[in-house]
Amino acid sequence: MIEKSIKNVVVVGGGPAGLMAADVLSAAGVAVHVYDAMPSVGRKFLLAGKGGLNLTHAEPFDIFASRYGARKPSIEALLQDFNATHVRVWAKALGVETFVGSSGRVFPLDMKAAPLLRAWLHRLRHPGAGPAVQFHMRHRWTGWAAGSGDATALTFETAQGQLQVQADAVVLALGGGSWARLGSNGAWVAFLQARGVAVAPLLPANCGFDVRGGWSAHFASRFAGQPFKSVALAFTDSQGQTFQRQGEFVATASGVEGSLIYAASSLLRDDILRQGRATFYLDLLPALSAERVLAEVRHPRGSRSLSSHLKSRLHLEGIKAAILHELLGKVQINDPLQLAQAIKALPITLAAARPIDEAISSAGGVRFEAMTADLMLKQLPGVFCAGEMLDWEAPTGGYLLTACFASGYRAAQGVLKVIRR
Repeated sequence: MIEKSIKNVVVVGGGPAGLMAADVLSAAGVAVHVYDAMPSVGRKFLLAGKGGLNLTHAEPFDIFASRYGARKPSIEALLQDFNATHVRVWAKALGVETFVGSSGRVFPLDMKAAPLLRAWLHRLRHPGAGPAVQFHMRHRWTGWAAGSGDATALTFETAQGQLQVQADAVVLALGGGSWARLGSNGAWVAFLQARGVAVAPLLPANCGFDVRGGWSAHFASRFAGQPFKSVALAFTDSQGQTFQRQGEFVATASGVEGSLIYAASSLLRDDILRQGRATFYLDLLPALSAERVLAEVRHPRGSRSLSSHLKSRLHLEGIKAAILHELLGKVQINDPLQLAQAIKALPITLAAARPIDEAISSAGGVRFEAMTADLMLKQLPGVFCAGEMLDWEAPTGGYLLTACFASGYRAAQGVLKVIRR
């Protein structure tokens, strides 16, 4: 069966980027059809808001743009049209007020994702003017119509069989490769590569890592899931790029994960890909100088055990004390100088990033060089791409959502130019 409409746009993917594209197009009076493989839209968006929906960040624009690393020029161009300020204005128009937290992160007042998504979908389905956005759920995109040279003739797998859809323009917003159970499984990569589109390999971003050799059974059984609080991480990769930050992270059964690890994950991941391992240095007591730590370690302890001594003099106990016993040999841990040095710079070697499906987000995707400034594929005129399926990455903190919104907005603007031509 074949569906045809005049001047209609198909958006494939019901995440933040796809919904933003649909929002812009609908407001411009375009008939929009959103297709998604899942039973409902915005599933990863809702998961992201489970612990408090971090929409964007209130830091100055130049600092904000720098968070996108090597892809700063490409994302910065998108942010010129839709940035952190626009995100807050957009949310307010949906009846959702926002506030800036102490870290500069921006949240809805109620911290929840569901009310915002409900208000957004209501506006898409019941616009004040123009056609309502039509949603087609459980429609899995399977590429292009066989034998057709038309890049806007798409095929979908449905419960009723294969469906062919003809559009005037297409926005692909299919997500990256993380959290496949929520819909973003990276299956689109093969379809685009078969059409000659340059795609960078999908890699885990904002991810955890396995330590080389794994933790001992004793350490893993007692401390997996426990946090390292008030520590500092320092890392210099093989290219000379450095990272140094204070924060916290968590020990896992096989390694490490959490906010401080995620912040350094792109450098750690890339060095593992280059060298097969990456070693960072953990400062267990960043508030104390190396001289102070050495003095306290050397302080006479009498009949007390080393563990009691470290707890009494440095308040070093629990997982922080355990990691020293886990990674230091008997000679090191009983030598005051070597022990003090380890407390201030404990080397932890990582062997591999955790699988991409466990990652918060993914890196890689459609290369910006394969698209026009309006995010239209050069190989497939009339087909635009947006969201996490593009070749960029960013840390958590509102940067991921903002770039998804911005790319959806830009792709929609590009579609309007094409269909009005």
